[in-house]
Amino acid sequence: MRIIPAIDIIDGKCVRLSKGDYSTKKIYNENPLEVAKEFEASGIQYVHLVDLDGAKASHIVNYKVLEQIATRTNLSIDFGGGLKTDEDLKIAFESGAHQITGGSIAIKNPAMFKKWIATHGPKKIILGADANNEKVAISGWQEESKEELLPFIEKYITEGVKYVICTDIAKDGMLQGPSFDLYKKILDQCSDIKLIASGGISTFDELPKLAELGCEGTIIGKAIYENRISLKQLEQFILTTNN
Repeated sequence: MRIIPAIDIIDGKCVRLSKGDYSTKKIYNENPLEVAKEFEASGIQYVHLVDLDGAKASHIVNYKVLEQIATRTNLSIDFGGGLKTDEDLKIAFESGAHQITGGSIAIKNPAMFKKWIATHGPKKIILGADANNEKVAISGWQEESKEELLPFIEKYITEGVKYVICTDIAKDGMLQGPSFDLYKKILDQCSDIKLIASGGISTFDELPKLAELGCEGTIIGKAIYENRISLKQLEQFILTTNN
């Protein structure tokens, strides 16, 4: 299982929110590149970079941060937040994203999202399926759509999607443990996807459980920044699972 730390960006700074609420913003580092370099030094190879300003503005904003991390580390970056047009996508890939995550666009402009999958292939385009009470949430979680989570994922599997990031919003940033039951449900019904668990990770012991469920990756945010899970522990986990 891949370990994918999250770096969330507001005003070019590394922050975390609780349940996606912008008023709960806490700044952890003024310099996201420093954070990325620390991750890399601990043997981490992947990072989930979220442009929270972009999610609010509905267009890419913090691509300079993406460019910095891409040019000054060897991390493989999955970038999301506010990608709505072909131009946004072009900027993201040109700035060094290895993959992009599309969430709101998959609901609001499915034709565009399907075109991205067809053009760039399933290795490059991740479906962001963020859920509140098993309904898909969009626009930086400011809106809840009427789409049911599982049919939404299944629909995009038929379009060729392979990677899915699922965040249970009720869990995100709360350090109360991930949604094991929800992930099990998804993997039972959609066994051929690469599911990346996100939200609520609070202790190191949860990681082997997610791996056992069959999650392909897990995104860890606040637990790292609040020192609930140390980079040393993650380094050890990566070494053990890679051998």
